[in-house]
Amino acid sequence: MSKPILVVGSLNMDLVARVARHPRVGETLLGGDFQTFPGGKGANQAVAAARLGAAVSMIGCVGSDAFGAALLAAVEKDGVDTAFIRRHPAAASGVALITVSQDGQNTIVVAAGANGQLTAQDVLSAEAAFEDAGAVVLQLEIPLPAVEAAARLGRKHGAMVLLNPAPAQPLSDGLLALVDYLIPNQTELLHLAGLSDPDQAARALLERGVRNLVVTLGEQGSRWVSPVGQKDAPAFAVRAVDTVAAGDAFVGAFAVALAEGRPVLEALRYGNAAGALAVTRAGAQPSLPTRIEVEKLLHS
Repeated sequence: MSKPILVVGSLNMDLVARVARHPRVGETLLGGDFQTFPGGKGANQAVAAARLGAAVSMIGCVGSDAFGAALLAAVEKDGVDTAFIRRHPAAASGVALITVSQDGQNTIVVAAGANGQLTAQDVLSAEAAFEDAGAVVLQLEIPLPAVEAAARLGRKHGAMVLLNPAPAQPLSDGLLALVDYLIPNQTELLHLAGLSDPDQAARALLERGVRNLVVTLGEQGSRWVSPVGQKDAPAFAVRAVDTVAAGDAFVGAFAVALAEGRPVLEALRYGNAAGALAVTRAGAQPSLPTRIEVEKLLHS
């Protein structure tokens, strides 16, 4: 039986404008439709895992504002336990300003708001949530001390620790040593290693102590790199409408598959299927697929 999944991370309200193409520096464009969607990498990954049948809880921070209430309601609707999500009395809830072009590609600017107020002490105070977790899922839209505290608690309680290093920033060898699966995309991989060649970047991270590197490759699928070699899992062919949250769908699904005891290559394929389905629909959390949808694609 699958163990619960604990997500420690961000909750943002996504403010999405559609454009024919992305603007150049200093340029103003007339956009098309404007929509708001609940998002944030942490909340997206929590909802992704919950829709795939996992028991999910989350540690995070939102503001005491209308967006905060809406963000909590959104994840609770999908069954995520929000007992350890704090409501900050002064900070605004986090928002993400997103433009989506006609080909489904996006640019994102995040204003962290209350996410930036999540502390290591908040995480330590929620230690009970780590005790039964099979996987602890982390990202970098919250302060690093909170990420590091969560990784240490995950290791202490025997959970698999998954880190999606986005937005990319320098990480200490000490944090990397606590992580079982580091899950960057191609851009984040190069940024983390400070190199321009993906193969060299992967080797450099392994030399720094990364146990398992899982690189999401968009239309090319995903790749698992470990000290004993590498394996690729091909993507599923779909028509992209909106790539927002595709990586989060992958991470949530990959975590669920691992928590269910599936082999890594099978978990990659499960993640690829979830990510493929997510790009066929608009929005962050609204695009995340159900277990039935993922299983249908896997067996089509």
